[in-house]
Parts: sequence; structure tokens; C-alpha cells
Amino acid sequence: MKNVVVVGMQWGDEGKGKIVDLIAPHFDIVARYQGGHNAGHTVIVNGEKFVLHLLPSGIVHPGKRCVIGNGVVIDPTALLTEIDELAARGIDFTERLAISNRAHIILPHHLALERSSEQRRGARRVGTTLRGIGPAYEDKIGRRGLRAGDLQHPARLKQQLEEIIGEANSVLQARGAEPIDLATVVDDLLAKADRIAPFVTDTALLLAHEMEAGKSVLFEGAQGTMLDIDHGTYPYVTSSSGTAGGATVGTGVPPTAITGALGIMKAYATRVGSGPFPTELTDAIGEQLRARGDEYGASTGRPRRCGWFDGMVARYARIINGLTSVALMKLDVLDDFDLIPVCTHYRLNGELVSGIPHDAQDLEAVEPVYEMLPGWRTSTVGLTAFEQLPTNARRYVARLEELVGCEIGLVSTGPDRQETILRANSKLAAWLT
Repeated sequence: MKNVVVVGMQWGDEGKGKIVDLIAPHFDIVARYQGGHNAGHTVIVNGEKFVLHLLPSGIVHPGKRCVIGNGVVIDPTALLTEIDELAARGIDFTERLAISNRAHIILPHHLALERSSEQRRGARRVGTTLRGIGPAYEDKIGRRGLRAGDLQHPARLKQQLEEIIGEANSVLQARGAEPIDLATVVDDLLAKADRIAPFVTDTALLLAHEMEAGKSVLFEGAQGTMLDIDHGTYPYVTSSSGTAGGATVGTGVPPTAITGALGIMKAYATRVGSGPFPTELTDAIGEQLRARGDEYGASTGRPRRCGWFDGMVARYARIINGLTSVALMKLDVLDDFDLIPVCTHYRLNGELVSGIPHDAQDLEAVEPVYEMLPGWRTSTVGLTAFEQLPTNARRYVARLEELVGCEIGLVSTGPDRQETILRANSKLAAWLT
């Protein structure tokens, strides 16, 4: 039995959507385990682009069961918009989608609270997507949240909303923000509940029964290791566990059932929002990477900060996630460079450091130590065999393998499914046979 976690190794936006879409045919179920509609997983099928925010990336595959786990926070409006958009494009998944009855619901006051919180922070703002993700997780931990299972009980739902909105309005008014109208929230959510409730079930039991029957599961994470609430660049992080360990908590599947972890990383590095980014380029080269890589957020459209590959970050991600194999994305973006710097170490106060500093100010202050690798100045776009890559491109991949400490089982040479190199004899290739 194979149950594999797909996890981002950098600051999100690594290309997880393409990889989940690519390997989903080799699994029976795709389960999303954390985050919300702040995620943007882009899938391109035969030139047709799909941007998925809440629905698992396997949803475009006929016959694949898709699960939104208990670790996800759900905005009902965003979910129904995504459902309607896919339905309009001819994708039928009414019998294939299951939503955990324990997944928490994002409500209007969560967006209002996040806006006011970011405004109050000023220059220290986190740079969130302002979609209510963090406040929804705060309510979850504060034991005052509303869950998807509550949508199946309209009478109880009204009473819960009265308490939740009343408490939230007290905070909003204290901050000088406009209160939320309770009646509007109740009417809107009840209307949406009728459409969402049929998908809601105990997905932990569903997954357990399916795995007992020999079915395989692909676990899809959002964001990336460096945005993980515990292991990322705190406080400039997301509000959930985006590392491989989050798959067990976010779906109810025991750790012993997971047989592998696939890390996704770009051949360079990007970040959206505030926070330390040691290899960031703020010059014309950074702009070149952004332009060639089309580095704009799939969810927000925000331009991504760009920089050179950071071996310290990638090695840390391999350790935290226990990676079995790695998919290297966007190698073709580097096709035009004569020399390609790769960060191998950090210096802090003149001394080499052995790991990622836990303090954001210290990480902001580190000096990257670069190794210069020769470029290949030849197009790699669309190549499908490792032997087709230029010699220096193969050497670049080999050096990244050394820095990460894990095999690179796949190399992406473009956004489409077909623009992919799956390396023979890799552990990833073994999962897909």
C-alpha cells in the first residue's frame, strides 16, 4: 500500500498543483489536509488552466475520490464558487467529493478581524492574503469555531452564530471597526449550507475504511515548510501545519499509514508577503526570474519575491518532512544564465551557522554563502528525458541533490503535465509503477 504526502519545501508556490495532478492517476484518493482558499494550486491540462484553492488537485481526474480534511478551513462562498466554475467546465465530481464534518468554517467576521489586525501591525504586518484564514484557526484553537458538520443542523446553527458573531463584534467595535450584521450572516450561511451539507461526512472514517480495503491516498498540503506555524519563519507564517506531519493531524490518518513524503521545490526560490528571505534579489535579475517564471500569486495575483536557490532551506525541509524524494520545478526558468549562484551556508555575525535561525530578525540578518555553478544557455523547455538535459543542467540537479541530501526523482521543464522528466530507478518512479 502506498500513501504519500506532497509537501512544499520553500515558502509555498513551488508547483504542488502540477505534481499532484501528474501523479494522482496512480492513487485512488487525493486528500487535502490544511490551509484554506489562500492556497492556489495551478493545474494545466492540454493547455487548459485550472486554479484550485480548496478542492484537491486530483479533482480534474474522473473517478478519483477527493477529500477536504478536518485540518482545512473552508470559506463557503469560495468553495461554492470553485465548485460552480469546475461544473461549468464539464467536470462532474458530485459523487467523488467528501468534506470533513470537523473542518472549520470561515465566517465574515474572520475577514474583518484579519484586516483590522494587519492594519494595527503597520510595518510589522505579516502580509496575509486577508481571507480570514488566521482568525478562523484562532477560533478553532479558542474552541469557539463553527464546523462543517454544524451546517447539517440549521436550528443549532443559528444559536451558534449568535454567540460567535456577538463575541466577534465586541472585538471589532473595540478596534473601531464596523460590526458584522448577524441576520445577513445567518441567511447567507443557511442558503449555502443546503448546497454544502450533502458533501459533509466523517472523512477520517472514510479514509480508514478505504485504506483497509487497499486503496491508496495522496495527501496534498498547501503553502510550504517555511510557512509552517511551528517550523517556519515565525511570525511570518501561515496558521496551520503545512509540513508532512500535518497530514496525519489534518485528516485523522495515523502516522504509521503514511509510506512516503514527496518534497516540491523550485530550482530557485520565491516568497510572497513579509518575512525574511535570505537569497532575495531586488535587482534586475530578480525581475528576470519573476518574468520568466511568471511569478505572480495564483490566489492573489501579487508579485512574488524572487531569489537564488537556498540549500539551507531545502536541507531543513528534507529533515523536517523526512522526505523520500524531491520534485524539482521550473528548471527551464534558469536557461538564460551564464552563472547560477546557489546558497550553501549562512553566516551570522561573521560565523557559519549550522541550521535555520529560529528568530526572524536573525534570519533577516544572515549573509548567504554562495557557490557559483555554470549555466547551460540552452532551452530545456518541454524535455522529457534526463539525458536530454544539457550537461551543466544535469550537474546543477546533481549539486542540488547533494545539498538537500535526497534524490531528485522528477524535473519539471514547463507547466503542462507532459513537460516533465521522471527519472528512472528513482523512488518516485517506483511509486508510480
